[in-house]
Amino acid sequence: MPFVYAGKLVRIDLTSGSYQIEAVEDTDVRRYLLGSGLAAKLFYQEMDPALHPLHPSNPLLAFNGVLTGSFAPTGCRSSWCGRSPLTGLWNEANMGGHWGAELRFAGFDGLIVTGRAPEPVYLWLHNGQVEIRSAAHLWGRDHFDTFEQLRAETDGKAQIACIGPAGERQVPLANVMQGGQGHARTAGRGGMGAVLGSKNLKAIVVHGDEKPQYPDLKAFQAFVKDINQFIKENAVALSQLGTAGGVPATERTGDLPIKNWTLGSWQEEAARISGQRIAETIFVRHTHCFACPIGCGKIVRVEEGPYAGVYGHGPEYETLAGFGANCLCDDLNAIAYMNDLCNRYGLDTISTSSVLAFAMEAYERGLISPKETGGLELTWGNAEAMIQAIHAIARREGIGDLLADGVRAAAARLGPEAEAFAVHVKGMEVPYHDPRAFVSMAANYATSARGACHLEALSYWLGYGIRFAGWYERDDWDDHDSRGKGQVAVDFQNYMAVYNPLGLCKFLGRAKVGPGHIADLVNAALGWNWTLNDVLTTGERLFNLKRLINLRLGITRADDTLPRRLLTEPRPTGGAAGVLPDLDLLLEEYYRARGWTPDGIPTEERLIALDLV
Repeated sequence: MPFVYAGKLVRIDLTSGSYQIEAVEDTDVRRYLLGSGLAAKLFYQEMDPALHPLHPSNPLLAFNGVLTGSFAPTGCRSSWCGRSPLTGLWNEANMGGHWGAELRFAGFDGLIVTGRAPEPVYLWLHNGQVEIRSAAHLWGRDHFDTFEQLRAETDGKAQIACIGPAGERQVPLANVMQGGQGHARTAGRGGMGAVLGSKNLKAIVVHGDEKPQYPDLKAFQAFVKDINQFIKENAVALSQLGTAGGVPATERTGDLPIKNWTLGSWQEEAARISGQRIAETIFVRHTHCFACPIGCGKIVRVEEGPYAGVYGHGPEYETLAGFGANCLCDDLNAIAYMNDLCNRYGLDTISTSSVLAFAMEAYERGLISPKETGGLELTWGNAEAMIQAIHAIARREGIGDLLADGVRAAAARLGPEAEAFAVHVKGMEVPYHDPRAFVSMAANYATSARGACHLEALSYWLGYGIRFAGWYERDDWDDHDSRGKGQVAVDFQNYMAVYNPLGLCKFLGRAKVGPGHIADLVNAALGWNWTLNDVLTTGERLFNLKRLINLRLGITRADDTLPRRLLTEPRPTGGAAGVLPDLDLLLEEYYRARGWTPDGIPTEERLIALDLV
């Protein structure tokens, strides 16, 4: 009986308009899984470090995980991989929704796209067939319009992943979007939307009728029934309020960045933009990704005031933290409107809000003048100015042209004073969990493969009381003590590194699903014989592989650092007041635990042990 994955990928050259279908080798799947795992292996083999990230020959690799399209809980994820135009490094942007499952039903595990079409095109993958179609009529349309048009002109049931105008203009903050207005999901970080735009590729449309097969269907069904119940019992708050429900807790612990990471407390204002407030005011209904027992998505509608008419996927934690606390805007309806704009344009809300906070501080310091903003008063909390700046970024107009390339590039243009408050790691804007509140995240941010990324470790969950049976169970925990936290970062990076390649959502971890559960799930679905240690070793192999990619792209030990503000300026008040991570201690412990040299290079001995040489 065949395994759940399809066993096929398609290579497409948009310059010539040709494609070829290739087999996915089982030996590769056993070693690298699928998703960002197999994508990293193929990218490492075929990469040319001399090419600009947006060069036509640089590939876009869009791959499902091994369990995507199965009824494994949250078996829906797809990874969008390649070289980031924002950082210049390896990038994997992962999204849920329904596109990945439909790609599996269309008969493919993934696709590798190179070249540049002479005119805008979209791809139509259906039941093992591949077509390249004109997208001239779609160029310039936003995500929602594109979704509806492509649904109408294919078969009415297809799933669409597309770019908006920001991707067309090759803005390095641009996303790949899917799901339309009702269930917008995104491959959100590192500018993969710009990669599609550089190829004149507007969308990838998928549909099919091929269903996965399982070695023992009844046994798998029984296992999924049991684990889904476990997940539901441990994810009640996430189901009810979504990630937005975490805003008050992050403010309380000192985890919520405020005013470009300078303040410590924002209690009353945080309550006004929280998931709890959404539930009381603009909530419409819950939404679920394919095969998800949690349902963290929330549809909202704004019915009154200047932003009346907003309808669609509601702002999540990172969006509320970014446009809200980090920019000092406590107008929930305005943030819902900003979120809707970003979904339409195809912009990453983390990087976009971060570059706005940076611009507000630059404006306050006089480094950006009203003349340069075109009259926009980029003062803290000015929602209307923020909205106009989002338009400008997506269109690369006026002040938006300065901000569209991200915080690092904007700071370099404004000079040394601006670089002192530019909050990024390796060019990636820092997501909204403060490493001064949970210092294990300092080691994670400094070493993450794609630049600052909370999703590569998620060790801050320990600070919120989440424990994992048979793995991390201890309760004597001090989130502010750097000792031992380098090892914690390694452990969580290894664990989280298997999620994208398996096609699973990391919110399973919020429901206390540990590596032992994942091993059991894989065995039930695929008939393998994984143990907890196999999960972690596979994750370690994949993390090291991405390190090898980045070393080839030019990173050094000096790049494993944090922005000056997070190393030298403690929060003045709140739950993390006075705390700073000891990064030297963290990295010394981290490199030792990884089996890397003091310069951050994997040793030959470690690579041999991980079957990477």
